[in-house]
Amino acid sequence: MEVNIAGTGACVPERVLDNVELSAMVDTSDEWIRTRTGIARRHIATWETTVDLAAAAAEKALLNAGMEAEKLQMIIAASSSAEMAMPGVACMVQERIQAVNASCFDINAACSGFIAAFQTAQAMANAGMAGTVLIIGAERMSSLVDWKDRSTCVLFGDGAGAAVLTAGGGENNTAEKKMASVFHTDGTKGKYLNCRAGQVSSGPVLHTENSEEKPAENLIEGCARMETTGEYLRMDGKEVFEFAVKKVPECIREVLKKAEVSIDDVDYFILHQANRRIIESAARRLGVDIRKFPMNMEAYGNMSSASIPILLDELNREGKLKPGMKLVLAGFGAGLTWGASYLVWTK
Repeated sequence: MEVNIAGTGACVPERVLDNVELSAMVDTSDEWIRTRTGIARRHIATWETTVDLAAAAAEKALLNAGMEAEKLQMIIAASSSAEMAMPGVACMVQERIQAVNASCFDINAACSGFIAAFQTAQAMANAGMAGTVLIIGAERMSSLVDWKDRSTCVLFGDGAGAAVLTAGGGENNTAEKKMASVFHTDGTKGKYLNCRAGQVSSGPVLHTENSEEKPAENLIEGCARMETTGEYLRMDGKEVFEFAVKKVPECIREVLKKAEVSIDDVDYFILHQANRRIIESAARRLGVDIRKFPMNMEAYGNMSSASIPILLDELNREGKLKPGMKLVLAGFGAGLTWGASYLVWTK
């Protein structure tokens, strides 16, 4: 059974931290960050929690779908930066939006989380367990990074994206397949991107309009005051980059072969927004025009599991997605995990 995306939504924190302000707290510059990542700014949570962001994105997705929360049969939340180990983000979102008939659980596949949630929702629909599913990617990555480490703190931002999925639209054995999915893991390389449990940092204390302190002073003080019971997110950038530029094109080819669709027929490749150079490399290796790879990491940075649904929501609300368009969603990240889903846009 196919699933259709009936609506999308997104939410990011109010506070924007650009590269110039960030350079006041670590040895970096706007040029250094832009040339290596394509990132210019990111949204950082000051008062918002992961659940705050997730619930707001969920409400917008339901509104976009024209659906009441009580119609939901399931909520799946992908997150690696929730403030609480239990209850899960999905359960707390259920309470917030009053989705009283939905069963709920969380998935942690890091930056591949939204792909894992999407594929799980499809499997649940195929099993007859849920015909209407809300999937969410929500992250407060600012709570996991070391704000004195320029190799990681410049990369990440906070936010949440959501999509409402409804079952229907035919079977996989129809003349034209409307969906296909692949997902992979290499646990032997998990050491290249990891973060121990127990992180309790609230992130940097950022300057606000009501503060009398200078932005740089506030940022530096915020870093000094951070406390943790575990360790910060650590990444071997070279290993992760080499993994991504190889595996992303491979899994895109794999999912399109499974879907029996030519790569030239795909309208958009919606990839995890980690690094502009990774996406440009994927486009070159696939022999596809870079214009088919929309990007928004310049404004948001790497939002882990939230990056794909937020980009999807932007394309939807800008009217760039038309019924019948062929899309590939692809994620990659800690685990190491990577996966892709092919679908036909029906909204």
